[in-house]
Amino acid sequence: MKIHAIQTGTVSVTRAWREGVGHGRRRLVHAIVDHEWTHPLPIYAFAIEHPEGVIVVDTGEDARASQRSYFARWHPGVRAFREWVEPEQEIGPQLERLGIRAGDVRWVVMTHLHTDHAGGLHHFPTNEILVTRAELEFASGLRGRVRGYVANKHWPAWFNPSVLELEPEPLGPFPESLRLTEAGDVMLVPVPGHTPGQIGVLVDEGDHNVFLAGDSSYTQELMLRGKVDGVGADEQAERLTHERIRAFAAATPTVYLVAHDPDAGNRLAERQLLHHGEKELAA
Repeated sequence: MKIHAIQTGTVSVTRAWREGVGHGRRRLVHAIVDHEWTHPLPIYAFAIEHPEGVIVVDTGEDARASQRSYFARWHPGVRAFREWVEPEQEIGPQLERLGIRAGDVRWVVMTHLHTDHAGGLHHFPTNEILVTRAELEFASGLRGRVRGYVANKHWPAWFNPSVLELEPEPLGPFPESLRLTEAGDVMLVPVPGHTPGQIGVLVDEGDHNVFLAGDSSYTQELMLRGKVDGVGADEQAERLTHERIRAFAAATPTVYLVAHDPDAGNRLAERQLLHHGEKELAA
């Protein structure tokens, strides 16, 4: 197997968006009104070249997102992030440059449906797209836009994903899981918090796992410290997800990758482990 980290542009968010301040509704308010911004952060999607077919994990952002008119202007959250995406940075052209054709893609797994993960859906009109039921229901329609899926009106008209239901089969500390490949080397696990239906993708590379964890945290360091973001749907669920990830990595050597961590590409290339053997998790 080969795993590619595909950067589909950059995003800047308020500092209180990346690392939450306060609790409850105040956490979201702080994220929106904060005047301090992060440096531009990557918007990563991933592609797994697997013997059973290529697995794309998230689709990155649409180049139109560079234009503020792309988003619902009435939503207060829009003022707290900025994106920069060139057409050639979209996932379709990038897969082609890697020699991956649309027909090579077996599945498109959506960790969740926020715009910077679902913006590239239009590149996959004939591929099977997988989304959890909880995520699809929470993200759809006007209610979805109010909840933070500010560009769901741009989902392709043909968008009709295969709805996933994880099975009550524990995988380490995760209470549910779903085997994606026949070989059993790619598994899906629940990582709720940032959104209710978010899932992570575990890729077993033999002596370690690569954990593609969506927006479970904005950086590895924040996850290790148990720091939730400022816009997640469920603060307690996000903290529990962090606990489960740390417990999994304590038992299984793991490379932890999230979509907006500037170090994610290097960690993947070098297979830098979050935890190995008897070493303690670094704070």
